[in-house]
Amino acid sequence: MKLLKEKIEKEGQVLSDTVLKVDSFLNHQIDPLLMKEIGDEFAKRFSDQIITKVLTIESSGIAPSTFLGLTLGAPVVFARKRKSLTLTDNLYTSKVHSFTKNETNEISVSNKFIIADDNVVIIDDFLANGEALKGLIDIANQAGATIVGAGIVIEKGFQEGGKILREQGLRIESLANIKSLANGKVEFYD
Repeated sequence: MKLLKEKIEKEGQVLSDTVLKVDSFLNHQIDPLLMKEIGDEFAKRFSDQIITKVLTIESSGIAPSTFLGLTLGAPVVFARKRKSLTLTDNLYTSKVHSFTKNETNEISVSNKFIIADDNVVIIDDFLANGEALKGLIDIANQAGATIVGAGIVIEKGFQEGGKILREQGLRIESLANIKSLANGKVEFYD
């Protein structure tokens, strides 16, 4: 996706060979025009599927998921990372380790919002080691839902998560796939 790649090159900050900071448009401040384009692009890429739910994880996956849900006319469900006084019973849960934050969270979704009849597309901001995606897959599987694929805004293709999940049969559509962050420069796969 040309617009996204241009935004990454212009505003993204390479902090190390493995860390790309995109907080000016994706995961702190949100560029709604870009998110609309992202939602439309995911809708186009999954147009061969019937999607009844969009599943993501808080918080950075919510914006692209919402714009996809708007385009599709499908509800967006996000897995919570934090305990809530109102979300305590009848939950699907999974553990997710964040390498960026160096912490493990238990994510949860109410069993009212994902059911066996659902065709789910999973959306997330980044794919690196695949831990968040694995947790969301686990939750969808607990519900008995059909996973039609995963949409990733930015994939760190130099890390193993995407490769492993594709080998397991998961359809992954990445809008920007990064080949390298070496020497402070973003290099994309074609």
